[in-house]
Amino acid sequence: MGKKRVSEVFAETAKKLGARTALKVKRNGAWVATSWEGYYALSRRAGRALMALGMQKGESVVLIGFNSPEWVIGDVGAILAGGVPAGIYTTNSPAQCRYIAAHCDARVAFTENETQSKKFVEIRGELPKLVAIVQMSGTPKQEGVLSWEEFLAKGDTITDADLDARIEAQSPDDVCTLIYTSGTTGDPKAVMLSHDNVTWTADISTSHMRFGPDDVSLSYLPLSHIAEQMLTLHGPMRIGSTVYFGESLEALPDNLREVRPTFFLGVPRVWEKIQAKMVAAGAAAPPIRKKLVAWAKKMGLESGYADQRNEAKPFLYPIAKKLVFDKVRERLGMDRLRVAVTGAAPISKDTLEFFLSLGIPLLEVYGMSECTGPASFSAPDSYRTGKAGRIVPGTELKIAEDGEICFRGRHIFKGYLKDEGATSGALDGEGWLHSGDIGTLDPDGFVQVTDRKKDLLITAGGENIAPQVIEGALKSLPVVGQAVVLGDRQKYLAALLTLDPERVVKEAEECGSPARDVASASTDPVFYAHIEKQIAGVNATLARVQTIKKFKILQNDFTIDGGELTPTMKIKRKVVNEKYKAEIDALYPAGSE
Repeated sequence: MGKKRVSEVFAETAKKLGARTALKVKRNGAWVATSWEGYYALSRRAGRALMALGMQKGESVVLIGFNSPEWVIGDVGAILAGGVPAGIYTTNSPAQCRYIAAHCDARVAFTENETQSKKFVEIRGELPKLVAIVQMSGTPKQEGVLSWEEFLAKGDTITDADLDARIEAQSPDDVCTLIYTSGTTGDPKAVMLSHDNVTWTADISTSHMRFGPDDVSLSYLPLSHIAEQMLTLHGPMRIGSTVYFGESLEALPDNLREVRPTFFLGVPRVWEKIQAKMVAAGAAAPPIRKKLVAWAKKMGLESGYADQRNEAKPFLYPIAKKLVFDKVRERLGMDRLRVAVTGAAPISKDTLEFFLSLGIPLLEVYGMSECTGPASFSAPDSYRTGKAGRIVPGTELKIAEDGEICFRGRHIFKGYLKDEGATSGALDGEGWLHSGDIGTLDPDGFVQVTDRKKDLLITAGGENIAPQVIEGALKSLPVVGQAVVLGDRQKYLAALLTLDPERVVKEAEECGSPARDVASASTDPVFYAHIEKQIAGVNATLARVQTIKKFKILQNDFTIDGGELTPTMKIKRKVVNEKYKAEIDALYPAGSE
C-alpha cells in the first residue's frame, strides 16, 4: 500500500460502506448504531469544532474516559483537523493528567463524565495552553465545561472547505497520534506515530488476518493503549467492520454473549478470569459430564497441536466439538469467533493449553507502542502455542548479539516527543528499534520472548508499570530503607521492604509496637499495621494500577556483599527475585485476586 493519511482511509471506507454500521453502543438499555457516513460526518464536525476552539495543525488534544463513540469521534476529529490526540488512562490522578496535558501542550481535554472533568477543572489553572474541557457524556456540573452537544455546535461556524484545506495540508509522514507509555525513570514518554505508521500497520494486519466488513469486534480495553486503538480505530476504519463498545470491564461476559464477536482480543488477565470461572463451573458438574468434558479436552488438545503440525485432527474430534466445544463457545458468546487473540503481557502455557483443549486457540501477538502495536503476530493458519507468531509481513526482525529483539519497517515510530535522548536510545542509526526484550527466532520464523532487559513490569492485565516511581514513593517513608516492587505477570502489585534500623525504635514507640529492632519489627502485627497505613497514604497518590496491594517486611537490608546491590547501589532485581522467592511466592498465593 502506498503512503496514506488517516483522512484518506476514512473517506474511502465511508464512501464505500455508507449506511452500513460502523459503531454500536448501549444507551438506556438498547444498542444504538452509527453508520459509516454518520461516523465520518460527526468526526468532520468534531474537527471543525476543534478548529473553532483555536486548535492549530500539529497541536494536541487529550482524551480520558471509557471507550465510546464520542472518544473515537473526538480522537479522529482531531486527526482530521491536523491535531495530535493523546489518550490518558482513566485511573490517572490529576497530577498525572497534568503532566501529560502540559507535556503535549494540549489545547482541549475530552473527559468522559463529571469524575474525569473534575480532574481537569482542578488542574486547569496550571495548563495555560488549555482552552476548553469537553465532557463527552451527561450535563456538565463543573463551571466552564462544555457538553458534547455544545462542543459539536461550535463546528458549525467553520466551513467544510476550511476543514478540507486543513486535511490537504497534512502529509502521511506527519505525526497523527501520541501514545504515552510508562518510562522506567518515572515520567511517561510520548510515542509519536505518523499517519503512515497507523494506516500501513492497520492495512497489513487486517489483510493478513483476512478481516473484512462483516467482522464484528468488542471494544473494552483502554483506548489510550496502542492495541485498542488499532482494534477500535484504525483496523475497522481500513476494513469497514463493526465495533461494539462494551459497557464496562465488569459487563464483559454479558457483552460478549450479546455481541458474539468474530474477533476478540483479551489480555492474559481476561483469559485467566474466564478460565477460573469455567474451572469452578466444571467442578460442580455431575460426574458423567466431568468425564465427557475431560475426554473432549484431551481430544481438543491433540487436535490443536495436530493443527500446528499441519496434521489431520483426531477421528473423534467432530463428536467432541458437537457435544462440548460448540456448547462452551455459545455460553461464552464465542460461537462466531474466528480469531481469539492474547497480547499486551506474557501468558502462561497452562492458560494457552486450557483454551486450546476447548477448540479455542489463543493467537499470541507481540509488540510495543513504538512499532504501532504488532512486531509479530499469530494467524489462525500459522501459530505455535507458547510463541508470539511470525514477524509482520514487510518488516524486519533480528536478534542482536546480546539476545535483544530489534525490528525495522514502516511500523516504526518517529521518536519520543521532546526527548531526543530517549529516541536515540531506542532507535539506532540504521533504523532498528531496540525492544529491550530478549528472545529467539526459530527456524520456522516464530518469535519467542524469553526475558526483558529493562525493568518495566507488565501486569497480567497488560498494564505497563515503571517500578522505580513507586519504589521512590515507598522509600520516602522515613522507616523504609529499600523497596522492590513486584508484579510482573501478576494480577496486582506487591512490594518487598527493608527497614532503616535507626528509625525503627522511634516508629515503634509512635505506633505502640513492642518492637525494638528490625528483626522484631518485621514480625510484629502492630508494626505491620502501622506500615500498612503509611502505604495506604502512598497509594492515594498513585493511579489505581500502580497501588501496592500486599507487602513483606524483610529482616535484613539489601547490601553489595549480600548480592542484592550493584557497586553503584542499584537493585539487582533478578538476585532479589531468586533470593527471596519464598517470600514473594507467599505474596501471590494460588487463586488470589
